[in-house]
Order: sequence, then C-alpha cells, then structure tokens
Amino acid sequence: MKIPLFPLDVVLFPGAPLPLHIYEERYKEMISDCLARNEAFGVVQWHRDGLATIGCTASIVRIMRRYPDGRMDIFCRGEHRFEIESLCEQRSFLQAEVDLLQEGEAQSIRPDREECVALHMEMMELTGADFAEFPQVDLNKPVAYLLASAVPADREFQQEILRLPSDSERTARLMEFYNLLLPKLRRGSLAGKSAGQNGHIM
Repeated sequence: MKIPLFPLDVVLFPGAPLPLHIYEERYKEMISDCLARNEAFGVVQWHRDGLATIGCTASIVRIMRRYPDGRMDIFCRGEHRFEIESLCEQRSFLQAEVDLLQEGEAQSIRPDREECVALHMEMMELTGADFAEFPQVDLNKPVAYLLASAVPADREFQQEILRLPSDSERTARLMEFYNLLLPKLRRGSLAGKSAGQNGHIM
C-alpha cells in the first residue's frame, strides 16, 4: 500500500498520542488530502543518516485549531507499524510503498508487566518526571508501547523497541533498559542527598 510520509525526529508507537503543528505548504497539502480521504499517514524517524525503515501510521483524531493562513494544530494517534519497501517522490511530500507489520503472538505475562511498570515509575521518580502527565495503565493489556514512548532514551533505543516483533520481546528489552539505568539513577540520588547534608547544623 502507498501512504504519505511525515519524517520527524520522533518515534511514534501504536496507541501513542501525537500533537502536531502543520505549517509547511507540503504538509498542509498532505494533511488536507488525508482529511479528505479519511486516511492515515506514516510517521517515520528522520536522522542525519536518513530515514528509518520501520515507522508507524498516524490517524488524525481531530483538528484542534485552524489558522487563517492554512496552518493547523492537529491531534493524531499511532496505529500500525509498517516497513518501507520503496519511496515515491512524485508529490510535494514524500510517499512510500509500505507493508503493515503483524504483531507477534508472544504476549508478555502480567508479572512482567507489573515489574516493568514499577521500574518505570521508579525511573520517573528519580528523574523528577511529572506523574500527572503519565496516563493510567491497564496491566491486563500490553504496556510496552506506552512505556517506551515515555522513556528518557535516545531515539535509537525507541526505534529498537518499535522494530521488535512481539510484546514479550519489547517488555523484556524495556526491563533490561531499566535495570541498567536505575542503579546509576539511584547512585546519583544518594549522592545528591549526601551532598545536601554537608555542613548541616544539627
């Protein structure tokens, strides 16, 4: 299937929200086409070495605001992973022939999801993240995409998560990431508390 592409310095995951401000003429045209046809577009990570080959389709949930000059604020949501087969440059915006990727059958088990969420919450606390911005988690469903979209990691790691074919693999890789990161954060937190006590008069 052929879809329009929106290269961004972001990794979009299925189910993740994506607010966008559309201001370039080519993307005004692209979004207008998608709205007219009620079709999704593809979000793919752009970096200095080029485009990633794995991306995620984005459906336009609603238009938040239209400006007199044609700019738009839109709210989108990630839908399906895809792999780029070939690029097409016949329009003002980039298009691609893509294959939608099927989800692997291996699902994470609930104890692993619980552990993954607990590790994520500890990471948020140690980094001073705002818990109010974190959505409610349903542990009866896969959580890897939700957590991966909120990790303070580079895009390469998030792209790695997006490439993994099954929820169990994504959950395991996230737990590996947390277990490598958290000891450093814990040491930093303890060092900060120790430094804060220096010179304290009892």
